[in-house]
Amino acid sequence: MSTIHIPVLRFGTAYRSLDVIKFTVGDKTIEVSVANSGLIRRDLPKLSASVAALQEIPAETLVGYMEKAAELYLHGHLPWGDGPELQSPDDYVAALSQLTGLPYSLGRGNMAKVHAAMSNIRKVLDGLTRGLSLDIFDTGVVDQDGLAVNFFPQTNSLGVLLPSNSPGVNSLWLPALAMKIPVVLKPGREDPLTPFRLIQAMIAAGFPRAAFGFFPTSHDGGDTILYGTGRAVAFGNDTTLKKYAPYRHIQVHGSGRSKILLGDDYADDWANHLDPIVHAISANGGRSCINCSSVLIGKNRDALADALARKLAAIEPLPRDHPDAILSGFANPKMAKGIDERLEEFLRTPGAVDLTAKYRNGPRLVEVHGQTFLRPTLIVCDDLDHPLANTEYGFPFASVLQVPQAKMLDVIGESLVVSAFTKDADWSADLMTSTNIERLNLGPYSTMRVQWEQPHEGNLFEFLYRRRALQGDLLAV
Repeated sequence: MSTIHIPVLRFGTAYRSLDVIKFTVGDKTIEVSVANSGLIRRDLPKLSASVAALQEIPAETLVGYMEKAAELYLHGHLPWGDGPELQSPDDYVAALSQLTGLPYSLGRGNMAKVHAAMSNIRKVLDGLTRGLSLDIFDTGVVDQDGLAVNFFPQTNSLGVLLPSNSPGVNSLWLPALAMKIPVVLKPGREDPLTPFRLIQAMIAAGFPRAAFGFFPTSHDGGDTILYGTGRAVAFGNDTTLKKYAPYRHIQVHGSGRSKILLGDDYADDWANHLDPIVHAISANGGRSCINCSSVLIGKNRDALADALARKLAAIEPLPRDHPDAILSGFANPKMAKGIDERLEEFLRTPGAVDLTAKYRNGPRLVEVHGQTFLRPTLIVCDDLDHPLANTEYGFPFASVLQVPQAKMLDVIGESLVVSAFTKDADWSADLMTSTNIERLNLGPYSTMRVQWEQPHEGNLFEFLYRRRALQGDLLAV
């Protein structure tokens, strides 16, 4: 059995730690070096050199590097670690599946998402900057309708605490490199592979090694990254959100609680729009913050819920290499068992029924194909205050509620994505002014729908850069 070592990357220097995490992947042992918080604190002052390395390269060139890196990430043979052995795309997908529980199909799907974000980097930057020229990252000044506009970086780095639930979230930090902002990454424990492969692809494409900090570390080390970088992003649950929310320089991506709202003009036509709802609930194994976790309709709740339950219950666990696999296994079986026990406890509270229970072929929690799965679950809730009415879990799970259209915006709470099935102009105007909706789809679209010209969550350019009032006689641009 061969051993592969994934090192700490210290802004240009690979480092082997005495403290390692070991995984067995097929015929390989993967050792991941772990950085302690003291080492991270010593390295953060090196970021001035990282910024200088990126500043030397024109933004147009960096964008070209990103486009080249997209192809290397998707198709290339890249270093597994600090040794000579190379990792093919198939090697990566197979190892990712073993570490995270994602079936091969979803691993390749997430690869395609990240590749799309990188290959469409020009559209992404155009959407984030609202059409500013790439020159803004070289000179800080561009002409906008005859006015000299100045933007300057608010930070010398972007710290990121990554999750393990979905490799696709890595697409969110990638534009920072094209904006000449170095990254300091803490990979998720079960997925050091994705950010490391991305870094190797970008280095091979031309990005300077000094632009990347890669620090597998503990919670304490993660805090050191978040508090020690000028801007930071943390992915996590509601506990993570509560912990970091007071810090203005930290952007927290917590539970999405994304929703589908069927307006009155669609409430009688629900049967023709089941597919986008099922997709919103089940795509990517239900692991994304933009998966739908609640469906609200003004009437016909029971008929809609019954039809959804039948379709979701038909989704069965399959072997990780099956081409039609949709469900993800849990890397930690105890987590799946804990979720199942919590759901059963909440279902004992009156006002909620698991409709999928009567249609699925067996219990929700099942151990098959060498993995632990949770089968899709659809809950009908009578009470908006029921603990299952507005929550989410890391598998295909959703609640269905009957709420008058006029009250929906009053009760949905903060929602990362809302897909509103409606053509009602007045209600659409209300939806567009709602402060509870981060991203809005108007029409019968899955909440998983992505447009590269639109920011996924927040605006990374506005998070990293700030506009400055600028006047003077030497402003020819």
